[in-house]
Amino acid sequence: MKRFVILGGGYGGMALAQELLDGDIPSDTIIVLIDRMPFQGLKTEYYALAAGTSPEIDLRVSFPSDSRLLITYGEVTGIDLDGKRVLLEGQDPVSYDWLTIGLGCTDNYHGIPGAEKYSCSIQTFSSTRRTYQALGDVKPYGQVSIIGGGLSGVEIAAELREARKDLNIRIIDRGPSILSAFPPKLKTYVAAWFLEHHVEMRGHVSLKLLEGGILHDGNSPEPIYTDATVWTAGIRPVDVVSELDVPKDNQGRLVLNELHQLPDHPEVFVIGDCASVPFSPSGQLAGAMGKQVADVMQAMWKGRTPKVGKIKLKGTLGSLGKKAGFGLMGNTAIMGRVPRVLKTGVLWRSKNHFG
Repeated sequence: MKRFVILGGGYGGMALAQELLDGDIPSDTIIVLIDRMPFQGLKTEYYALAAGTSPEIDLRVSFPSDSRLLITYGEVTGIDLDGKRVLLEGQDPVSYDWLTIGLGCTDNYHGIPGAEKYSCSIQTFSSTRRTYQALGDVKPYGQVSIIGGGLSGVEIAAELREARKDLNIRIIDRGPSILSAFPPKLKTYVAAWFLEHHVEMRGHVSLKLLEGGILHDGNSPEPIYTDATVWTAGIRPVDVVSELDVPKDNQGRLVLNELHQLPDHPEVFVIGDCASVPFSPSGQLAGAMGKQVADVMQAMWKGRTPKVGKIKLKGTLGSLGKKAGFGLMGNTAIMGRVPRVLKTGVLWRSKNHFG
């Protein structure tokens, strides 16, 4: 049997697997999905698990059940491109005829000493569980510092405020304001929400050291004291991808051709956060790339010339707790109750395999 191996059951891997199963798979081919967990974790909602406002079971999605799909659980430790093998911790290597890398990202600590050791993460299900524990253990009137004022930092700060009205919460960013990539109208709206809900926003902080409950700012001699720190200040590809000896962009993401293939290894596709594409990483992007890879494979299996169209993303949605939100649909900013309801709908579709 020939093997089409998918590394990672996240948004991209799940979209790819489902699209392949919905199409025609050659009788001599099996799809192999490799993941460390026995379910897909809805990563865009991990902030709610960390804050304690959503139970873990609500953020799990079952993998498809199909005789043409073989699910293997394990930790990927390496990829042998020349030998066409995936290396797994404590298990025999898995050979492949075609491979899709959808392993996602990890935190980028920017070389700051103590950042990884003294901060909490929401990049994996396991790390988010630990973050939930750490935040839950902060005593009343304690201080929580969230490093990074992008979408993830904003969402966890807002969700935590709803969950723990007794806490002091601050967002720290090296830029002048939160949500630097968003239009001024949206930034003003979100900043006003934080002011109303007593969340401190501290900009122009250039962290140089994390030392237990003390954050050191390179722009000020005054220490910043904290009881818990959550890191949302950037991402990078996982180590397995970083270790591949293939061309990468300046962010460490893998350079691809127009069909999402490694140019020197056309049997290998890359989707999501590890791929060098002109979009910001997102679950929506990973899913769109997964569907396109499925289209490419269907064409190849049927002897046709594969081609893909331009990816069109529908926009960005963010939550401010359970009752408010914000979003950007094309060039149109939306704020208030509507974007929060829309995000709830997107979550429902993801949980029910509707994209």
